[in-house]
Amino acid sequence: MTATKNLKPIDSSGDRPVGSRSVRDRLAAGKALRQTVKRSDHAAYQPPTNREDPIAILEAQATTRVADLVPIRYARMLTSPFAFLRGSAAIMIQDIAPAPTTGLTVQACGDMHVSNFGVFASAERNLVFAINDFDETYVGAWEWDLKRLVASAVVAGQFLGGDRVLCESAARSVVQFYREHLHQYADLGYLDLWYDNITEADLLQALPAPSKEKATQLLTKARQRTHLQVLEKTTDLIDNQQHIVESPPLVVRIETIRRGEQIIETIEQLIQDYLASLSSDRRFLVSRYRILDVARKVVGVGSVGTRCWIVYLEGVDASDPLFLQIKEAQPSVLAPYTETLCSYTLPDNHQGHRVVTGQRLIQGAPDIFLGWGELDGVHYYIRQLRDMKGGVKLEPGKFRVASLPDYCGICGWALALAHAKSGDAAILAGYIGENDALDDALVKFAFAYAEQTEQDYDRLAASAKQGRIQVASEF
Repeated sequence: MTATKNLKPIDSSGDRPVGSRSVRDRLAAGKALRQTVKRSDHAAYQPPTNREDPIAILEAQATTRVADLVPIRYARMLTSPFAFLRGSAAIMIQDIAPAPTTGLTVQACGDMHVSNFGVFASAERNLVFAINDFDETYVGAWEWDLKRLVASAVVAGQFLGGDRVLCESAARSVVQFYREHLHQYADLGYLDLWYDNITEADLLQALPAPSKEKATQLLTKARQRTHLQVLEKTTDLIDNQQHIVESPPLVVRIETIRRGEQIIETIEQLIQDYLASLSSDRRFLVSRYRILDVARKVVGVGSVGTRCWIVYLEGVDASDPLFLQIKEAQPSVLAPYTETLCSYTLPDNHQGHRVVTGQRLIQGAPDIFLGWGELDGVHYYIRQLRDMKGGVKLEPGKFRVASLPDYCGICGWALALAHAKSGDAAILAGYIGENDALDDALVKFAFAYAEQTEQDYDRLAASAKQGRIQVASEF
């Protein structure tokens, strides 16, 4: 892996700080970048001649993960090429990092795909739509996030049974919404932009009738996903004490894993370190709860094998539960390919702090309990397990494939907002322009990379058949 050398500070002119330049000047500066990297250049996808074996990349990641969980990761990735794409951010970045970029950087998500979005509650208890997961967030090229998102739109469309016309429409919707909203954000003041988010009303207004009905159902369900609902679904009364219900190998209580050890006391040490990362008011709030139970929980696709715990805490009484998720944070897959050249410093010496900083920069209304901690040299970030959170299940039979372009457009909008918050919307908008030149280019890229994904998926399947990797039967 080699670091990319063409990333530059967000104001590539170098004349004056971004804040001292007018919107018109910044739009012009962005447009001028087309002389360096044409928008049509983004259509090309050519695997590097020395492309690293994609299975070897996954195997290298496995060496830093819990060994008995790695077969579950492979099993989940083998359910479809779309699942493979979701778990292969490290593979995709090696493929796209060598391509030309404009040099404009943002706080990139790093693992952008159409299943990495959802609704959640803001601190004011309002539902908003935004990016969900930030394990790979890092300073990087805006093109990386957008390319991964459009490729995922095509791969998801194919997985859902859509034809080429529908898959192209889904990819175009991503870029169209991204482009149009960047132009809107270009005119916003920095404070207005900081406070902006995609509200429930925004979401419903943007969707046509069939998709609006499904979105309303999603929002209603999200409101019901409270800590009390987690208590009902996740715990059971044993010896007059609520305990987390086990579902091996996906949910295993810590006492089952390490019998006879004082594990809760160990988790309490981590929680104490975590409390130091919170503001004083939230530190006080968390400190009023006591830990009742802890379990290991397998989550996601790409994250499987990293250490992840759910912690059940109780406040005033059993009707006042709090469920926290403690998730290991390893170095971002983007890190080998980028240099930190933005005006802010990312805390790269603590991976949990990196994740939290990135989420706060680009999500808009992050979890009030979001923080980080360290235990035995392992970095973690901590958040609520579930609090009015909900997402779209992109699975055949559960998702109306005709609605995919509508959904993908909203995803493109959310990505535009994330990039505008941490980058310069005016320079980005100036480069992208108002016509569909970039749309055309990225549609071509998306189909080319979808083909690459199919090939890599087949290689993983062959590796399983040959016994190179072990695949779990339960996942």
